[in-house]
Amino acid sequence: MNTIRTAMLLAFMTALFMAVGYLIGGGNGMVIAFLIAAAMNLFSYWNADKMVLRMNNAVEVDERNAPEYYAIVRELARRAGLPMPRVYLIDNPQPNAFATGRNPQNAAVAATTGLLERLSHEEVAGVMAHELAHVQNRDTLTMTITATLAGAISMLGNFAFFLGGGGNRENNNPLGMIGVLVAIIVAPFAAMLVQMAISRTREYSADRRGAEICGQPLWLASALDKIARNVERIHNPEAERNPAMAPLFIINPLSGERMDNLFSTHPDTENRIAALQKMASQGMGGSGGMSTSEVNIRSGAPRDIAPRNEGGPWGAKPSEPDAGPWGNNPARPKGPWS
Repeated sequence: MNTIRTAMLLAFMTALFMAVGYLIGGGNGMVIAFLIAAAMNLFSYWNADKMVLRMNNAVEVDERNAPEYYAIVRELARRAGLPMPRVYLIDNPQPNAFATGRNPQNAAVAATTGLLERLSHEEVAGVMAHELAHVQNRDTLTMTITATLAGAISMLGNFAFFLGGGGNRENNNPLGMIGVLVAIIVAPFAAMLVQMAISRTREYSADRRGAEICGQPLWLASALDKIARNVERIHNPEAERNPAMAPLFIINPLSGERMDNLFSTHPDTENRIAALQKMASQGMGGSGGMSTSEVNIRSGAPRDIAPRNEGGPWGAKPSEPDAGPWGNNPARPKGPWS
């Protein structure tokens, strides 16, 4: 159903684009606007992962410097039948995560240090399963197509503003002025709403598929609850400076926009949790779900980062300083943010 809804929304946006072009009456301008917007978004499609990771100061990790985190992603990728993605960590106290990359062969997943500090192994597994579901569903491609059409519609609006619908007058089109008004005011707004609706639809699909990958819907439900509560009180400066990145994250990292309405980039968290709880009650987590012991055994190794308290979710505080890249052991190399 979510796939059908996404296809219908994309079809509507395409029809909206063609209708605006017709109303303006500038067929050549419509083609030029679409080509420019397509070129801009094609560049973003091939380079978006690098740009997003760079904007968030993400650092790539592996099984040597983040053994637990890396092992969780590796096991989930195996269960999903996906190539092993590149794994990144972001030095940010706000718990959050996102996936990027143009296809499963060039994918990357990123989590914040706040996510690893505040969530249990099982909850982290639920979150990363959600992100791998985005990779498997090729949501990056879907959102790129959506951005292309939305950008083209907005560009047509700009053309209409500067040209004043002159092309229509030349063609004696009585709808010329209406076309200009639609292009300037209505169409970009409608495109934005459709873009947000598609983003929210993909989140529900990723929740469901992520629960199937790890086989434990309640792990993700618990993680969403913790992340949402922490996001409300922990500021994310990088996301605030680049609000266009907000739809990438599992929970909206920006202040405000908490409601499940036409203007939010994410579904209401309580609605998502309810859907996952219903899924669990119906035994739809998937066969051979991961167990708590499996997650901890497979991820067993020195902790990736030190918890903020003595009894953090990644185990009791060790007697020696943490050996991960964010520890403060003077005998070891300093971490990337030291």
